[in-house]
Amino acid sequence: MAEASSEYRRPLPRRQGYARGFYEFCRKHELRFQRCADCGTWRHIPRDMCANCGSFRAEWAKSSGRGKVFSWTTVMQPMLPQFADVPYSPVIIELEEGVRMLSFVVNVKPDELAIDMPVEVSFDDVTAEVTLPKFKRVAIGV
Repeated sequence: MAEASSEYRRPLPRRQGYARGFYEFCRKHELRFQRCADCGTWRHIPRDMCANCGSFRAEWAKSSGRGKVFSWTTVMQPMLPQFADVPYSPVIIELEEGVRMLSFVVNVKPDELAIDMPVEVSFDDVTAEVTLPKFKRVAIGV
């Protein structure tokens, strides 16, 4: 279950276990993912073991923060009152490093989203303790 906040009305992510490291870096406005110290495979969601080689050795490596829209869905009917501002589109971003993560593309309407739309990370300090990685559209040729 997510933590509640009076400052931010949507549920906040739990910041424990390996997720704690991820969100600590986000709070510093750094997007980092685990990378296997043996084979170099990037991984997200953070976990104990590399799915590629089985190693338990990993480092938190800095991401370029650049990627593209892989997929999305548009929510028209909110299931919780905290998500009443519809429509909105949770987006799966594929980062240059190969990991995929669920986030939002800010300042882009759902009908403006496109597969392979170039994006880059943009951090949203939603509370004094929590910063969420979101993404913004990148103009082609910039």
